[in-house]
Amino acid sequence: MKSTQGRTSALAVAGGPKVRTRPMPPRRLFGAGEKRAALRVFDAAIASGNAFGYNGPEQKAYEAEFSAWLGGGRSVAVSSGTTAVFCALGALGIDVAREVVVPAITDPGGVMPVPMLNLVPVVADTAPGSFNVGPAQVAAVLSRRTAAIIVAHIAGEPVDLDPILRLARRRGIPVIEDCAQAHGARYKGRLVGTFGDIAVFSTMFGKHHATGAQGGVVFTRDQELGWRIKRFSDRGKPFNLRDAAGNVVMGLNCNQNDLAAAIGRVQLRKLPGIVARRRRLAAAVRRGLEPLRAVSLAPEPPRTRGVYWFLRLRVEAAKLRVDKQTFARAVAAEGLPVEPRYSQPVSRAPWFTGRRTYGRSGCPWTCPRYRGDPRRDFPCPNAQEAADSHFVIYFHEGYGAREVRDIVAALTKVEKAYLA
Repeated sequence: MKSTQGRTSALAVAGGPKVRTRPMPPRRLFGAGEKRAALRVFDAAIASGNAFGYNGPEQKAYEAEFSAWLGGGRSVAVSSGTTAVFCALGALGIDVAREVVVPAITDPGGVMPVPMLNLVPVVADTAPGSFNVGPAQVAAVLSRRTAAIIVAHIAGEPVDLDPILRLARRRGIPVIEDCAQAHGARYKGRLVGTFGDIAVFSTMFGKHHATGAQGGVVFTRDQELGWRIKRFSDRGKPFNLRDAAGNVVMGLNCNQNDLAAAIGRVQLRKLPGIVARRRRLAAAVRRGLEPLRAVSLAPEPPRTRGVYWFLRLRVEAAKLRVDKQTFARAVAAEGLPVEPRYSQPVSRAPWFTGRRTYGRSGCPWTCPRYRGDPRRDFPCPNAQEAADSHFVIYFHEGYGAREVRDIVAALTKVEKAYLA
């Protein structure tokens, strides 16, 4: 008992010395290249006397370069990852009160566009041990009312796409890949975002590459669908339509702009190096954790290559004297950027359970055209287990060997203190 108390008292959470006393290094995502690109946009505006706007040369160039990076298709740059989801769904032209399958674990912005379009979100559980939806879990919630499926590659880990795509193709259901956290991730050798009917990306400042503070991109290989995305993203303007007298469909102004696109073009060139460095750092952390018995970095699924938007750590609490939450807080006390619980299932969020959408109406669940069960619950036991058994360490490509050593040292120290 004495040795156990001694081990525990050495932890920073109990007053002992921290593994890391200095702040983690800043990411330094933006540099001189992005500054020069932004200044060029300003210089051109000053020289011409015309303000820069959207749909200009920088935005068109960024969209073309983004499409080329994905191997060809059409990209539409928009104002955020959330508006990217909104525009992807809007372009599909789905009738109100149809169902859209959404992931149990994702950012709220990846789901809220569904009810905003008066569509009913139906939550698919994650695959066991994962933050990503699984094919069996998607199949379990499909119905004759299903009009689209959204899958999200959480933490930069690719979803097992092929079985989900087979399910969708048999039923004629379009699939939207949410790649907000997965720029450059690969599934069976191909970049994610090139499998579904539409892909959406967030390019806000925290993502692998950014167009400034906020931004997003909608991508498709279907040219006609690409034009529908473009129209919906800009208030239904009649892009690529002849003899249209005015706006042809209802939509919002979701445009990106030339200044953001100029930054994004520089960022896109940096992306391969960013992804490669994150993979090297994550591989070094994985090697360092191999001797540990209760903590491990989530494995990459077969035939995939993740891009590690964050490190997903699994804790086997049965091998410890404490629960996962206590363990994660102890790791954070050692000086690491830890989130003890990444996410609860979206079906447990107050806005979802309380149907807090359009005033007190409860729409779209209460829409008279909806033929499903408006009281349907989505317990999502796999997502709940994943949230309960994992915690997150935030990291980025600006880390180096010292940060890897400190991550491994902190996890090793806390595990040693708390092993049963």
